[in-house]
Amino acid sequence: MIRWLVQIVVVALLNLRSLPQRAGSSTVAVVGVAGVVIVFVAVLSIAEGFQAALTTSGSPDTALVLRAGSDTEMTSGLLNEQTRIVEDAPGVLRDADGPVASSELFVIVDIPKRTTNTNANVPLRGVRPAAFKVRDEVRIVEGRMFDWGTNEIIVGRAASRQFAGLDVGTTHRWGEGEWRVVGIFEANGGVPESELWADAGVVQPAYRRGNSYQSVYAKLESPDAFDRFKDALTADPRLNVKVLRETDYYAEQSILLHRLIRTIGYLIAILMGIGAVFGAINTMYTAVSARTREIATLRALGFGGGPVVLSVLAESMLLAAAGGAIGGLLAYVGFNGYQTATMNWQTFSQIAFAFRVTPALLGQGLTYALVMGLLGGMLPAIRAARLPVVTALREL
Repeated sequence: MIRWLVQIVVVALLNLRSLPQRAGSSTVAVVGVAGVVIVFVAVLSIAEGFQAALTTSGSPDTALVLRAGSDTEMTSGLLNEQTRIVEDAPGVLRDADGPVASSELFVIVDIPKRTTNTNANVPLRGVRPAAFKVRDEVRIVEGRMFDWGTNEIIVGRAASRQFAGLDVGTTHRWGEGEWRVVGIFEANGGVPESELWADAGVVQPAYRRGNSYQSVYAKLESPDAFDRFKDALTADPRLNVKVLRETDYYAEQSILLHRLIRTIGYLIAILMGIGAVFGAINTMYTAVSARTREIATLRALGFGGGPVVLSVLAESMLLAAAGGAIGGLLAYVGFNGYQTATMNWQTFSQIAFAFRVTPALLGQGLTYALVMGLLGGMLPAIRAARLPVVTALREL
């Protein structure tokens, strides 16, 4: 066993020493693998960023109430009397101002993107004062808070970066009102940063919503109070509602696009990986051909076929690992944190988010690179082990 390991090390070291003589073909293999890893990591970082923007938005002690049968706020509708019942339900946190619950509207406005100048659907959310207690991560970072009862709005930081005309002081005509941007807010990178916020009491007449809302966000006394809150509402004959934790609601919204992007990413990676594998095969066949007499000499000296196979595979995987590391590094530098926006197909509105190149994603890219190296080196390694010793020693 020890002799076998020594042979593997000796042959592998000989391979490494000859790498400078094959710099051209080796570089092609490394670049090919790096290109695959860059695309693989970049595409999947879109899914990771989108999911992170949604899953970091919710809080386990916040509940969302929609009309029964609704999947999103867009398709929901609640009368003012119903929202009051929700706000007074057991389990809702109360302070000196009353229940910490916000009845809200969710409408869509058209705003051009900064980069393409094409219109996109951006959420305009009508909120009540308690909204800033329910989502206590929201803070004004530029300008000021809007005045209640006026046609003033505040804009999420991500929305202001992605869409044109959302700077402080600009005005827009939406619905039956003219709106003025007076502030920009942040919310720890969550979904609210993709929205515009205004007084719900002003949004209602501008969109002819009467005295109705679409959802209620309620801060609970604790995460454990959710079941008590939900049971009270679903058992009330005056209501026909659906009650979810805010975290579950946003997690559900991320599933469709996350799966779609990951499927596309894996498909692209597989197709590109096939090309990279053929490149690795060509590189390793060239390496074996260049060292035919060297390999035959080792075999004649008593080196077994196994060490030869493993040494060729080791070289192939080393080149692939180098390509994977380079590709992962370039993907991280080029894409991590890159800001963009995409359609949330469940609400038909834009969500701004940042690409997210995670350590786990880099690990997947490196693993895929090693698989490509293994597949690319397999056939050349077998050929090297099967070289006829006498014939190979006669080659010039």
